[in-house]
Amino acid sequence: MTADEIRKLDKKYNLHSWSAQGKLNPIVVERAEGVYFWDSNGKRYIDMSSQLVNINIGHHNQKVIDAIKKQADKLPYIGPAFAIDVRSELARKIIEEIAPSNMGKVFFTVGGAEANENALKIAKMYTGRDKVFSRYRSYHGATYGAANLTGEIRRFPSEPGIPGFVKFFDPYLYRAGIDFESEEAASKYYVDKLREQIAYEGRDKVAAIFLETVTGSNGVIIPPKGYLEGVREVCDEFGILMVCDEVMAGWGRTGEWFAFMNWDVKPDMITFSKGITCGYAPLGGVIVSKKIAEYFDDHVLYCGLTQSAHPIGCAAGIATIDVYKEEKILENVRKMEPMLKGELLKLKEKHPSLGDVRVIGLFGMIELIKNTKTKEALVPYGMDPKGIMPRIVGMLREKGFNTYSHENCVSVSPPLIINEEQIKEGLAILDDVLDYVDTMVEE
Repeated sequence: MTADEIRKLDKKYNLHSWSAQGKLNPIVVERAEGVYFWDSNGKRYIDMSSQLVNINIGHHNQKVIDAIKKQADKLPYIGPAFAIDVRSELARKIIEEIAPSNMGKVFFTVGGAEANENALKIAKMYTGRDKVFSRYRSYHGATYGAANLTGEIRRFPSEPGIPGFVKFFDPYLYRAGIDFESEEAASKYYVDKLREQIAYEGRDKVAAIFLETVTGSNGVIIPPKGYLEGVREVCDEFGILMVCDEVMAGWGRTGEWFAFMNWDVKPDMITFSKGITCGYAPLGGVIVSKKIAEYFDDHVLYCGLTQSAHPIGCAAGIATIDVYKEEKILENVRKMEPMLKGELLKLKEKHPSLGDVRVIGLFGMIELIKNTKTKEALVPYGMDPKGIMPRIVGMLREKGFNTYSHENCVSVSPPLIINEEQIKEGLAILDDVLDYVDTMVEE
C-alpha cells in the first residue's frame, strides 16, 4: 500500500486514543532504529519522548527481536495455568536480581492499566478494607478501576465512579503557593495533611495508597526529600499498603531499576509495564511483597487474564533485562542526566515561556507559562480552546522532534541509549520552537 492508502484506511477504520477523530492526520511510519524513526517520505524524527515513555532501549534492538522470533517458533501461546521456562525465568530475574529484598512474587498482566487493576483487587483482598487513596495529577490507566485511581481529566468518562476512591494532593512545589523553607518542610506539610485525611476517612478502612513514584504524564513531579519516606511511615502506622506505580518511571528511566530506589523506601506492591519490554511485546505486572505472596498460599487469588504471562511477552522481557545490563543502560542514564538537565536549564534562562524544568534520570518535562510574574500556565487546566499545545507539538514534529504534551507541559524523555550529540540535536529544535512560544508570554 502507498502511504496515502495506509492513512486513508487508518482514518476510516481505526479509533485513535485521546483524540477527536475528524481532524487527525497521522504520520505513516516506515521504520525505526535507535533514537530515530522515519516516515513514508523518508523524513527522520528524533524520538524525544520514547514514544509513550516506553522505548527505553531504543527502536529495533536485535536481541529482543530475536528472542521474540525464537519464542514464536517454540511456543507462541499457552494458558497461564501452565509452568513454562520464560515465565519462570522472568519472574526469577525480577524477584532475585531487580526488586527489593521484601518482594516475593509477580503476577503478570498485559499492560500497566491491568497491573493497577489487579493491584487494587490484591490490596482489598489482603487487607479486607474497601477504601483506596490516590493523588490528583496522577494517571494510572484507562480501564475502569485504574481510571478511578487516576486524578485528572482522563478519569471523567468513568464517573460517577466506584465508591471508596479518595483523592489527595501531591507535593507539586512549583505551584504549591507556599514558600517552604526546605524540601523536608514541604514533605512534612503534605504527609501531615495525608495523615489527617486518613483519620477522617477511617484509619482502619483504607486498604492502600497508590502513588506514581514520580508523577509521569502530569508533569514529572519529583517527590521532595522525605516525602516517600513519610508516606511509608503513614502506611506502617495504619496498616495500609503502599503501592508504587512504576509503569512509566520504572526500568531505568530515573537511573535506577525502579524510581523508588532513589529514596529510602520499600513499597508493598510495585506495578510495572512499558520498559519491561519497551513496547516490543505487551507485558505488565504486579510485584507483591513476601507477606502478600504468603497470604495467597491459603487464600484464593481472584485475579486472572487469558494473556497473563504471555510467552512472547515474557521472552521479550528476559531479553530486555539482559539488554539493560549488557549495554549498561542505567549507567548511561546517570551519565546523560546532567547533560539533559543542564541544557534544559540553559533554555529556561533564555526563554521566558519556559517556567520550570523537571528532570530525574532521562525522565523530563518542561512547563510552559504565559506570565513570568504569576507563573500562569500557558493553557488553563483541562482547557485549550485555541489548540495552543497541539500547535506547539506539531511545530516540534514538523522540525523532526517527536514528543507529546499534557496540559501545559511537554515531555522530554528520550530513549535511555541517547548520547550527548543526540541530546543537543533534539534540544536545538526545542530551542527554535520556544522562540515562537515566547511570543505568547506576558511579562
